[in-house]
Amino acid sequence: MANERLRSLEDVEKEIATVLQCAGNIVLELSKDKQNASFLDRQLVQFQSSVNRVESELSSQIRYLTQVATGQPHEGSTYSARKDCQMALNRAEYAKVKLGDLGRTCEVMLEQPQHQQQQI
Repeated sequence: MANERLRSLEDVEKEIATVLQCAGNIVLELSKDKQNASFLDRQLVQFQSSVNRVESELSSQIRYLTQVATGQPHEGSTYSARKDCQMALNRAEYAKVKLGDLGRTCEVMLEQPQHQQQQI
């Protein structure tokens, strides 16, 4: 999944290069005394379609990142499950410590009456 996203971003980068190339060709053609209208039209169509593809793919990437960043479940993520597991382990460790403290307190309380009976 991550490789597909990276590949998709590489494709976007290539499309951006195409956009820049088309824009350069259009500016170069417009700087001529006599412009080739059909060439300008082809470059403009290619420019617009490349910009639309870039915009569409970047919007898709942003939607994906927004979904991931808000903690909603999505394909390929184990962060939420790992975080839940880590929190459960932390709670179990905390409970273990508190039960140990309670056990020591109980032992001290049980020993106190024995010391009091021995003193009498």
